[in-house]
Amino acid sequence: MDPANYNQQENYTGRTEKLPVLKLAISQYIIALMMLVLVTGLWRLQVLGANNYRILAEQNRTRKVTLLAPRGKIFDRENRLLVDNYPSVSCYLLREQLHEADLPQIAAGLHLTMDQLQALLRHYQAEPRYQPIPLKEDITPDEQAFVESHRNELPELETLDQQRRLYPRDGFAAHMIGYVGEVSEEMLTDPKYAVFEPGDLVGRSGIEESYDAVLRGQNGSRNIVVDSHGREIARGDTTPSVPGKDLRLTIDLDIQMAAEKAMGDRNGALVAMDPHTGEVLAMVSRPTFDPNAFAVRISRADWAKVTSDPNHPLLNKAIQAQLAPGSTFKIIMSLAGLQEGVAQNMHVFCAGGGVFYGQFHACDQHHGMVDIEHAIPWSCDTFYYTLADKLGIDTIAKYATSAGLGQKTGIDLPDEASGLMPTEEWKLHTFHEQWFVGETISIGIGQGAIEASPIQLARALSGIASGGVFRRPHLVFPDEVPPEMANAFPGSGEKSIPLDPANWEIITDGMAAATGPGGTAGASHLENIDFAGKTGTAQTISHAAQSKLGAGHGSFRPNSWFVGMAPRRNPDIVVAVLWEGGDWGANSARLASQVIAAYVDKQRQRDNNLRIAEKPMTVPKAPITAEPKPVTLLQSAKPVDMLGIWAGPNDVLHTRRFNLQ
Repeated sequence: MDPANYNQQENYTGRTEKLPVLKLAISQYIIALMMLVLVTGLWRLQVLGANNYRILAEQNRTRKVTLLAPRGKIFDRENRLLVDNYPSVSCYLLREQLHEADLPQIAAGLHLTMDQLQALLRHYQAEPRYQPIPLKEDITPDEQAFVESHRNELPELETLDQQRRLYPRDGFAAHMIGYVGEVSEEMLTDPKYAVFEPGDLVGRSGIEESYDAVLRGQNGSRNIVVDSHGREIARGDTTPSVPGKDLRLTIDLDIQMAAEKAMGDRNGALVAMDPHTGEVLAMVSRPTFDPNAFAVRISRADWAKVTSDPNHPLLNKAIQAQLAPGSTFKIIMSLAGLQEGVAQNMHVFCAGGGVFYGQFHACDQHHGMVDIEHAIPWSCDTFYYTLADKLGIDTIAKYATSAGLGQKTGIDLPDEASGLMPTEEWKLHTFHEQWFVGETISIGIGQGAIEASPIQLARALSGIASGGVFRRPHLVFPDEVPPEMANAFPGSGEKSIPLDPANWEIITDGMAAATGPGGTAGASHLENIDFAGKTGTAQTISHAAQSKLGAGHGSFRPNSWFVGMAPRRNPDIVVAVLWEGGDWGANSARLASQVIAAYVDKQRQRDNNLRIAEKPMTVPKAPITAEPKPVTLLQSAKPVDMLGIWAGPNDVLHTRRFNLQ
C-alpha cells in the first residue's frame, strides 16, 4: 500500500491509526470556515454594530417615562369653569423587574387582593413585557408612601403623576360633556386610534369624544437612568408635554341649571337653543350618570350595572331618543297644509273623533267646528286627521324632511340618531309592503311609524318660528374649532325654505294661543312674556290596550312632549322637552316654562344693568361765586363791627367789614 496515502499516528495503546489525507483536508477546511464565521461575526458585532449595541446598552440603563399631557379645561359661554383637572398618582408594574415572591407584599401595600393582582397580570399577559401594567390609579397618600419607602426592594413598582378629570357633581350636564376612559381593545383596531396604546385615556362620549383631538394635548417623556436592579439613580433628558386646548361651549350655566332643576328625576330630555345662531344653551338627559366614576378605571361590576340598567343612563336622549312626537308634529302638519293652500279654508266639525276608511279615530275633546286658527291651540286630532287625509303621506313627508325630521341635525356630538319620517317608498323598501292610506291618518297627529328626537323638534320649530331659516345646532363656538374639524359633523346643516309670511303668522299666533286661556298649555302661561308653544301626548300603546291594562299602569303611560319659544316670532330661545311616561303634553309645558322664565329674567336683568352702566350717576357740584350771599351769623343787643375775609375765584382774597345788629 502506498505510504503517501496514510499518516501514521501512535495512540496511547501504542497502536498506529492511518487517517486519509482527503478527510484531514476537509476537517481543516471546516475548522477554517468556522473560524472565519466567528471572526466575521465578531467584526460585525464590534465594528459594524457598535453604534447599534451602544444604543441598546444605553436603553438597558435608561427607562423612558411618559409625561401625560393634561386635558384642556371646558368652560361655558361666559367662561365659567365646567370641567377641571386634579393632580393624581397612579402605580404601574414593570414586568421586566418583577419577582413573583414580591406579589403578596405589593398586593398588601396597594390594598389589592391577590386575585385582583393575578387577574391584572393575566389581562396584560399578551402585551409586550416592556409595557408597564397599570396596577392602581389615583392611589392614596399612604399607598404612595408605601411605593416610595420600598423603592430599593420593589424596583418593579413605578408611580406616574397625571392630571385627571374633575366633572360637576350629581351628573350635571353629564351626557353633553361626556367622560374619558381607557381606550378599548376594539378601538385599538380602528385606524382612528392608531396613535394610542393600551391604557391611554380617550374621550368616550359627549364633547370629550367629539373634541378629543383638541382637548387631549400631546404627551411628553423623561429618561430615567437606572442601575442593574432597575432602581432610579439619575434623570436624563425631558421632553415636556403639551397641554390640551381649553374649550368654550355655547352652554349657559344659568340656563343649564334651570333646565336640570326643571327635569329633576323625570326620565326624558330637555334642549334649549338660540334659533338665531343654532347655539345650544342647555341640554339635559335623564336618568344621568356620574362621569367622575369613569375618570378612574371603572370596575367591571359598576360597568355592568350601568349598561344593564333598563332606563339606559348612558343614552343621551336629547339626541338619541327616537320616539313618536305626538301632537308637536301638528306644527309640521300646519306648515304643510298652509303652504299647500289646503288648511286656510278647512272647517272640520269635531264630535270627539271621526271615521276614516272604516275605522274610528278618537279625539280627546268634542271641539265642535274647528278652523286652523283654533286647531293649533286646541290640538284637535279630528282636524289633523282630515288634513292628513287631504295631503297624503308623501306631501307630509316632503315638508317634514325640509324641516329636518328623519335626518341628523349635525350637532357636534357623537352617535346622533336620525329618527324616521315614513313614506310609501320607505315602507315598500323596508317591509316589501304597500302603504295604506289609513296609516296616514295616524301620522297626521304624530303617531305611527314616525320617530323624532328632542334636538330635531327643537331645530324644526326654530326654523319655522324664524321664518323658514334652519340652523345647525352646535355646542362649541365655531372660532374654537380647528379648520380640519369644520366638516366633522355631517347632518342637515343650515338651510332655508320659502315660508309665506301670512302662514308664518298663523302658526306662531296659534302657538301663542296654546299657552293662553283655553289652550292645551294654558296652565303654563307666563305673565309679561311672549311665550308660545305646542304640546304633544304620544301614545306608547293603543287606547284599547291601555283600557285593558288600566289607567294606572305607569309602564305604558303616554310620553309627554312640548316645544316652545319666546317670543313667538323670530324667537331668542326655543325649548324642547320629552318626559317619558309624563302623560299629557301640558306637564312638559310646565317644565319648559321654567327654563323660558329663567332665560327671560336673565336677559332683562342684563339689559337693565347695561342701561345703568350707560348712565352713571353724577354728584352735582355747587357753583363758585365771587360774592358771598348775605347770611345772618348772630344776633346782638348792640351793633357789632366784624371783618370778613374769604377766597374768591383764582384764590383771590376778598375782605369786607360787616355791621351786625
